[in-house]
Amino acid sequence: MSAKIEQIKQHLQTTGVEAAFITTPDNVFYLSGFLSDPHERLLGIMVFKDAEPFMICPKMEVPDAKAAGWAYEAVGHDDQENAWEVLANKIATITPSIASLAIEKSHLTVERLEALQRFYPNSAIVGLDQKLTDMRIVKSEDEIVKLREAAKLADFAIQVGCDELAEGKTELEVLSAIEAAVLKKGYYMSFNTMVLTGLNAASPHGTPGNTKIKKGDLVLFDLGVIYEGYCSDITRTVAFGEPGEAQKEVFEAVLGANKAAIALAKPGVRAMDLDKAARDHITNAGFGEYFTHRLGHGLGIGVHEIPSIHGTNELPLVEGMVFTVEPGIYKGDTAGVRIEDDLVVTKDGVEILNSFPKELQIIQPK
Repeated sequence: MSAKIEQIKQHLQTTGVEAAFITTPDNVFYLSGFLSDPHERLLGIMVFKDAEPFMICPKMEVPDAKAAGWAYEAVGHDDQENAWEVLANKIATITPSIASLAIEKSHLTVERLEALQRFYPNSAIVGLDQKLTDMRIVKSEDEIVKLREAAKLADFAIQVGCDELAEGKTELEVLSAIEAAVLKKGYYMSFNTMVLTGLNAASPHGTPGNTKIKKGDLVLFDLGVIYEGYCSDITRTVAFGEPGEAQKEVFEAVLGANKAAIALAKPGVRAMDLDKAARDHITNAGFGEYFTHRLGHGLGIGVHEIPSIHGTNELPLVEGMVFTVEPGIYKGDTAGVRIEDDLVVTKDGVEILNSFPKELQIIQPK
């Protein structure tokens, strides 16, 4: 039995819960190696305290699940079947009833929970979310290798973006060139790419559009690439032509905050301490009110995972955690700047997974 499935099984035995139903596509991938977006169709893994697990998925995807390495039974359902009935019929061949069932409370909708409870009205429902979080928060060496490769691809994508900058080009034109270059290499972006020029970058989650790049603009790239199911997420802000002194001042404050947090990071340091280090630096530079989000977030199969690096999270860092450090200043009349790195905690510090320079890069107009 796979080590990850065995951990779930041992958890059930320890807690006395009879079975678990895992439905988040990311967690299905984590446990099985099978990555799928089932849309409205049912996808999940049933793990039992005292029996072998099985997967339920759309019938057309059963061969893909097997090819991905799922070593146990994969039960398929087609579009004209009641998938919950298919699930219940399979469970009935293993156990006549389920007294207690662990689910991902953060994922299973009320509608789906009610569908499950129609077959198991007397089952006690408990949460499995924390166990899965505890398993995924510390990455294995194999996962870290994949995250390194994802970060290298993000570095490549940032370089493509810098090379594409030209006066009069739009944000969307540069964005399209980045995504085409990544796709040509055989990879997909891990979230919607952001290319924001000038004051557009003063919106932390701005939407790229037809704004044209001008000399003196700061240009913000926020992007990530998926490598074998694992995501990167980095941000760089560069200058197209010589920026003004006010823009440089904002940039240097963000860069200093990024470096201050990274210098502090090591096992035992709390997540909130990193946020404070970055926030204090930006506040002391006079821009505290313009740093409007947490410092960072966990990274892995999902582009946003635990741990959340914010000002009240007392969670201590441990070796193998992977997360972002991404301070930003968003001053609507001056500039928007964010600098984001992907980090893995080592035994005595951190390794920065990406390597594209974060000091101010001035791209000279051609």
